[in-house]
This record gives sequence, C-alpha cells and structure tokens, in this order.
Amino acid sequence: MSERIYNVLILCTGNSARSILAEVLLNTLGRGRFRGFSAGSFPKGAVHPMALEVLRASGMSTEGLRSKSWDEFSGPDAPAIDIIITVCDNAAGEVCPIWPGHPVTAHWGIEDPAAVEGEGQRHAFETAMRYLSNRINLLLALPIESIDALTLKTKLREIGQTEGATETAGAIA
Repeated sequence: MSERIYNVLILCTGNSARSILAEVLLNTLGRGRFRGFSAGSFPKGAVHPMALEVLRASGMSTEGLRSKSWDEFSGPDAPAIDIIITVCDNAAGEVCPIWPGHPVTAHWGIEDPAAVEGEGQRHAFETAMRYLSNRINLLLALPIESIDALTLKTKLREIGQTEGATETAGAIA
C-alpha cells in the first residue's frame, strides 16, 4: 500500500519569490510525502532572478518554475489540494476562489525579499528561504495522517507565527 501524498498550494500575490521558494523547498524536503505548488492572485509572469539564484546556490532544482495564476488550481483539471498556505499578507487578505474539497488554510506571512533592492537583496532572499525552510520542516514533522482538519489548521497557524512572521501571520485564513 502506498503512502498518501499531500498537495500543498502556496499563494502569494505575484508568485515570483516567497511562494516559489516555498514550492521548491516543500518538493525537496517533502521527499514524495508532500507535493508543493505555487501560484499568485496577480502573477508577475516571471520568477524573480534572485529566487532562482538562491535556490540554485542551495543545490535545489529550478527546472520548470514559472509564475502562474491561482486560477490554474481552481478548475476541474486541477490537482486536489489538501492545504493552502498564503505567504504574503496581501494574498491572505484577498478574496480567494472556491477551492474544491475545502482544503485546510493557514497564513505564514514573511516579509517580501523582492521589495529589497541593491546590496541587501540576496540576504533578504536567503532569510526568507530560511524562515520558509524552518516552517516547512515543522509541517513535515506533524503526524498529518492522524490529526483532524481542525487540529491541522491550528498547528499550521502556530507554525505561521514562528520566527520571521509578519504582524498578521496566523491571524488570517
């Protein structure tokens, strides 16, 4: 009997930085137990070059990454999503599509590294990636197979309040 794979959709407004980092981290660290996807309400149309650079420098694959609309995940041909996590405060406050299957939702707000320009930008991306990695590792440690949806939502919200959380993290979704 094969283990269930949990599909996680990570949302951000532009889908060019934080949500992309989280998608790659989840697919890398999740080791087939979790499948990460990312999307945005108003996708930029391209992945931020520094996100790609930081991921590659960490030895992670960037193949096939693209900035895409969350509409791709709300239609009948979309994969069934188990968990939806917003990583930017703007996306958390937007009116989302109706997601089939009523996935568990949580907000893991992290400052936008793409808002930093110049010399500190790489550090901002590395910091965002570290915060996301820590949160994803906490998600992976949950006994997700044996907890109910309400408990999972509570645990995911607690994870969203860990180091690096924006002021509204955990308060939305």
